[in-house]
Formats: sequence, structure tokens, C-alpha cells
Amino acid sequence: MISGISKKVIFFSFLFINFIQPSKSAELAKINKNINNQNAELHLSNNYIREILSINPKISDDDNSYIALFTKNLDSFSVAKAEKHQELIIQSDKQSEINDVIYAEGNVSVSFGGKLLRADNLIYDKLNKKINASGNIVFVLGDQLFKVSQLEYSFISEKGYLLDVKGSINTNNLIDNLSSNFSLSDSAKLESLIELKKKEVINTPNKVQNWLFYTDIMTIDGENWKSKKAIFSNDLLESKQVKLEINALEVFPVDEKTLRFRSSLNYLILEEKISIPFWAGTRNFDFDKFQTANRWNLGYENLDKDGYFIGRKFNSIDITDDFVLYLEPQFLIQRSLNGYTKSFVNKGESITSERVKRNASFEDYFALKSQLKGRINNWNLEIDKNLNSFDLDKFSDAFRFKTKFNKEINFLDTKWDKSFYGIYRERVWNGSLGEAEIYSGYGSKLQKENNWIVNGIEKKESLSLGLANITAEAFNTKNLITNLKGTFFYSIDQKFPIRTQKPENKSIDISYRYIPQPVTKGLSLKTKLEASYSFYENGQHQEYIGLGIGPELILGNFKDKTLDYTRLSFFPFYKLNSGKSAFKFDHNYEKFTLKIAFDQQLFGPVILKSFGTLDLTNDSDDYSEFIDSKISLNWKKRSYEFGIFYQPHNQAGGISFELFGFR
Repeated sequence: MISGISKKVIFFSFLFINFIQPSKSAELAKINKNINNQNAELHLSNNYIREILSINPKISDDDNSYIALFTKNLDSFSVAKAEKHQELIIQSDKQSEINDVIYAEGNVSVSFGGKLLRADNLIYDKLNKKINASGNIVFVLGDQLFKVSQLEYSFISEKGYLLDVKGSINTNNLIDNLSSNFSLSDSAKLESLIELKKKEVINTPNKVQNWLFYTDIMTIDGENWKSKKAIFSNDLLESKQVKLEINALEVFPVDEKTLRFRSSLNYLILEEKISIPFWAGTRNFDFDKFQTANRWNLGYENLDKDGYFIGRKFNSIDITDDFVLYLEPQFLIQRSLNGYTKSFVNKGESITSERVKRNASFEDYFALKSQLKGRINNWNLEIDKNLNSFDLDKFSDAFRFKTKFNKEINFLDTKWDKSFYGIYRERVWNGSLGEAEIYSGYGSKLQKENNWIVNGIEKKESLSLGLANITAEAFNTKNLITNLKGTFFYSIDQKFPIRTQKPENKSIDISYRYIPQPVTKGLSLKTKLEASYSFYENGQHQEYIGLGIGPELILGNFKDKTLDYTRLSFFPFYKLNSGKSAFKFDHNYEKFTLKIAFDQQLFGPVILKSFGTLDLTNDSDDYSEFIDSKISLNWKKRSYEFGIFYQPHNQAGGISFELFGFR
């Protein structure tokens, strides 16, 4: 018995010993002989702790917490030290070593370089530095989880393979996880991730970050990971609705911040029945912006292309490691059938003149759409070009160009989007004033957007500041004028619940076949406050304050097959205008408008969506007419939405496709 010594003295004494003498569990095998020798004299086992604590018979069963704490500190310190020295630590129920080969069985846990692996059985050849694991393998790298039936890897050749791979990856922090250490606290995830497919998920609006991943075999060769065929699905509940079949997949790093992947012909598979081929080529590993559209594109554009056209996307072209070029040649079907075009002005006339009917040559039957995307340091660069005829005599009238150079910055303790841009012949639709032309321009913009909820009231705030030099169509004439323009804009949207029925929770299960999140039913009131001020180099200015308020009614759950969802919205908006713009494209004209939206489920996933803006300005030539409108027929499912749309106001239409994200 040790009389007069309190439990606290014993506790802090051995806590001090624990920190100055790094310990090793009896079941740990460190594959580093030098460090083994260094730690041999400092070895302190868990049994030794129990033996010392047993010296004081006054220690009761309640003091087992001390022992547990000691054990936890010892093991944690060992693993943390191993992470620092890039050691391999093996824990298991049973272990033996024969001729420098370690055999581990039962609840095998391996930690190396901050990564964690668990398996039923493991063999490690210390001389050849080769590891072989089998049986219920789970490999964890931060938020990335892989379940494998067999794993083999050589630390010398840096080659290996994984069999029957099933994974859950998060593309938002994939690169960080591949290079960062595994936290000891993350090991608890393994206990709750027995199955990759979840029973309930929550929608992540406007982004897809989490994917289920399947492949029969994944080979590793240095920093390159390859698979003949891999399946990705954004639906964490099941993969029957939509999945991506990626063939000849190869993932490799470009630098410390960027991964790229290469593939051949791939398929977007809907409902396990419809396969749409697409080509991804080689690009940055960015599934958030992954385009899964068909290589063939059927669209309608009357003003620039005289009606229906068909396009086919080429394979993406790597200009450099940081820049990718996308090309889509188009054949203008309706222009070729008509034999004439109404998309151009007479030869030699101003670009703002009225379009006239002209005979179409063979070169007029073709168009080209291209996009160049890449990064320069921390800046994103995007260049979009459209050529609506290959007739060189019409080049200046047929060519449209827009570029944007932007990045996120910190300003006034908040995040802003800072951008520079340049444009050549951009079309702008300005309500009842119709289409206006910006001939050329360049400028800079600083903007931010915030979203939050207070006491059930949804709020969205936007703020932007801009300065640009613009050559565009004048407000009162067809002449082109050049002016420096400065702009300040602010808006706040709010949605007040009047009598609504919110779902009990935000999660959904497999019973939600048609929607990615539960419906909030009932009556709400939307409001909008908007303020804008613009000034021009010639001394002109214009400003307005806009106020809007209107109801939104939502009925149904969108779970039954017939007429189980309706959304109806009316939003009157009134502007107090003063001043006038130097240009047509941005002049504040309408004082009073009414926005109407109507969505209706018809049968199953088929939903009709419509939107329109009605001009109610008394002195407007378009009084009581729709100055902005869109109608679409959509096939809406839990994990994706496909639609065909038409915009009567600018005589354009096309096909839309969207994937929904979950966590």
C-alpha cells in the first residue's frame, strides 16, 4: 500500500511518464528497425500500467477510466509519432513473424503516412516492403472510403492493384485527402460506414460532391490509377436512376492541387435502359462541373441560326496541362432547307441595322461553337466563341466572343468574386425594348452573394460594383456609341412562410422517386428590394429603387403518380425610375411588371414548367404582353432532370440536363 499518495498524484505522475516515454502496444509491430531500437528502452506496456496501478489497493473498479485513458494516450501517441515518421503500424488480434514476414489475423488495422486500412488478414514482407491484404478491406483517406476484397502493393516499385472496389468519394476535398494525414478521430467513421449506400440522404443544392464508385479492378502504377471500366453514381440511395460508365479511366496528378483524368468513349445510363454516349477526353478531375450531355446537340435558334440546327461535340483537346479546348461544329438544318438567311444585315451596313433576307451560300450552312477553359495561377479563364457562318464576307457579323477572368478574393472580411471580362457582339434582351447589341466592351466587376435563414425566413442578398468601357447601340438611335459606365447594384430577396407545412426532416429515402428533397407545402410571401445606380462618361446617369411582393402556393408531395405537385406564383414588381441610360441594352424602361410561374406534375416524372413576365407599364407599346417567357416539359427524377424548353421572347430553345447532389 502506498499511503498518503492521492490518486491525482499517481495520475499526473504517469501522465508525465507517458509523454516523455513514447510507448508501444504489445500488439503493435513497427516496420522500422532504427526506431524500434530507439524505443526499446522506453517501452511501457498497458499491462505494466495496470501492474503499477494495482500497487494501491484503494483503487476501485471505478478507476478503470484512468487505465483506459492511459491506454488511449499511449496508442494515440504511438500512431501520431508513426504518422510523423511515415512508419507502418499493424494492429491485430493475432500476429506472428517468420523470416521477416509479418502475418496478422483478425481485426487487422494498418496505419501508414496518415492513411488507415482495415482487413481480416494481412501479410507484410519487411525485406521486399510488400503488403497483401484480403477479406473485408476498408481503406480510408479522410472523406474518401473504399471497400475492397483484395489489395496488393509494393512500396519499392510503387505498383499494386485493388480488386472488387466499391467506394464513396467526395470531389470537394479529394485532392486534400490524398495528400493529408488521417486523423485519429476519423477512425470512428468506419463503424458507421458498413454499407456504402445510405438509407437516407440530404440534397446539396447546385452541386454534386459525393459519388458512389465501382470497378472490378483498379491498378496502381506510381501516381497513376487505372481502371478498364468504372461506374460513378450521384445517387447515394441506389444507382438505378442514373450512372456514368467511364471506360479506360486513368487518374493522375498534374501538381499538388490538381488531378486530371483521361477516358475513352463513356455512357450516361438512365434507368438502366437508355445509354447516351459522351466523350470526356482528358481534363481536370472536377465532377462538380462534369458535362454528361450527349455528343449530339439538337437545338433551335432563330435570330442567329435561322431555326433548327444540329451539332456534334468533338473530343476535348488539351492545349496545355492547364487549358482544355472544346469544339462543336454545327449544321444549320433550317437555313440549308430554306436556301436563305435572315440572320444578317446587308453587306456594308452597320451591325445595328435591320436584318434582311439574303441568299444563303454553302458556307452559311455551317456554324462553330468553341470554348477554352483553364487556370492561370489562381485565376479561372473562360473564352466562349460562336461563329454562325463560314462565309468570310459575313465574318464580322457572324462572329461573337466573350471572355471572363475571375477568382475568389477576401475583401472587407468577406469572400467576393473578382472578375475581368471582354465581349464582342453580345446579344442582350431588354424586356419590351427587345434585343439590343453590345458591339464591344471590357471591364471589371466585384460581386458577392449571401444566403441565410432567420426565424424561418429565407434571405438572399446580392451586391456588385462594376466599371466598363462599352461600345453599344444607343438608346434613341441605331448608332453605335462608346461610353465609360460605372454601376452599383444591391438586392435582397426574402421568403416569409404564411401557412406552410415543412417536412419533419430534410432527408429523403428511396420512396422519393421524383424529387431530390421533401416538398415544403403551403402559402408563402416573397418580397424583393432592389437598388441600382449607373453613371456614364457623357454625364448621363440612371437609378431606380424596385419593390416587389407576391404569393407562392405549393400543393402536393410529388410522390404519387398523378397531379401530386403544383406550384403557382405571382410577383408584381414596381420600379421608381429616374434618369436615362446612354445605351439601349441597359435602359430602365418598364415601371411595372408581373411575373407568373406555374409548374404542374402531369404523370409520374413528367412535369410542365412555365414562366413569364407580363408588362403592365401604362405607356409601354407592349402593355399586357409577355416580354420574357419560357416553357419546358421535363422528366424529373430524384437524381436527375431532363427537359426540352422553348423561349418565345427570343425564339430560342434546346435541351437541358441536370444532376442532383446528396450527402
